[in-house]
Amino acid sequence: MEKAREWRYPLCVFLASVCFSTGGLFIKLIPWSPLAINGARNLIGAAVIGIYLLATGKKIIFNARVLVGALSMIGVTTLYAIANKLTTAANAIVLQFTAPVFVILFMAVLYKQRPGKADVATCLAVLLGVVLFFVDGIRAGNLLGNVIAVLSGVCYAGVFMMNTGKNADAISSCFIGQLAAGVIFTPFCFRETDFSFPVIAAVTGLGVIQVGLAYILFTIGIRHTPPVTASLLTGLEPILNPLLVAAFYGENVSALSVIGSVIVVFSIIAYNVYLSRKRQPAEAVQ
Repeated sequence: MEKAREWRYPLCVFLASVCFSTGGLFIKLIPWSPLAINGARNLIGAAVIGIYLLATGKKIIFNARVLVGALSMIGVTTLYAIANKLTTAANAIVLQFTAPVFVILFMAVLYKQRPGKADVATCLAVLLGVVLFFVDGIRAGNLLGNVIAVLSGVCYAGVFMMNTGKNADAISSCFIGQLAAGVIFTPFCFRETDFSFPVIAAVTGLGVIQVGLAYILFTIGIRHTPPVTASLLTGLEPILNPLLVAAFYGENVSALSVIGSVIVVFSIIAYNVYLSRKRQPAEAVQ
């Protein structure tokens, strides 16, 4: 019974990664502007998380750290939706996955935390992968989408930084950010003309599965999932996302982007695993 309980949390992280990975496909299937899509999915996602908060009796926390996390959440979801329309799903999710590199840079600039050898090596490896994306972007004409995807990674770094530490509350930041994005951008839906059943179904799936359910599962699972396991499971998203789009939407990825994806994803996963293993002996000593 105890073993079953232990596996429940990594399972939640795994299911969250699967839910997150549906974003690229859903966005590609919806013939709306990215701002309309982002508004609708966030409003639905906020409703799902709101129901979860009411059902569990958890109160929403509001402070400066939660607010910055919420603003970062608005930036992530908005820029990712725009990038998905301007470049391939693979480029959009993998370039967003560069967030840990920006966390390293922010910690160095804002908190004067000197990066270690592993930090520098990871930054250089990811930079190499990103360069390949931009070379491919110039050839394919989706350079702007790649730039916006990188900016979504910058905002995602803000989410990571603001959702950890004293006074942080991840689920509150998610709820406030999604509700605000929904209120701000949902009016763009009134400019759209296609409200057929497949479109509404895709929008609903995006809000319920890729936003609401994904964040609930992630916040539940991450609390008691070993760091190495969590690092590997969250690395599934940038792999599954383009595979789903390729299988059900027929979007092809160039060889250069594939190479860039492998370099970025492998570097970030290896870096997270290294940090997790380095952290475990220190925690055991304490």
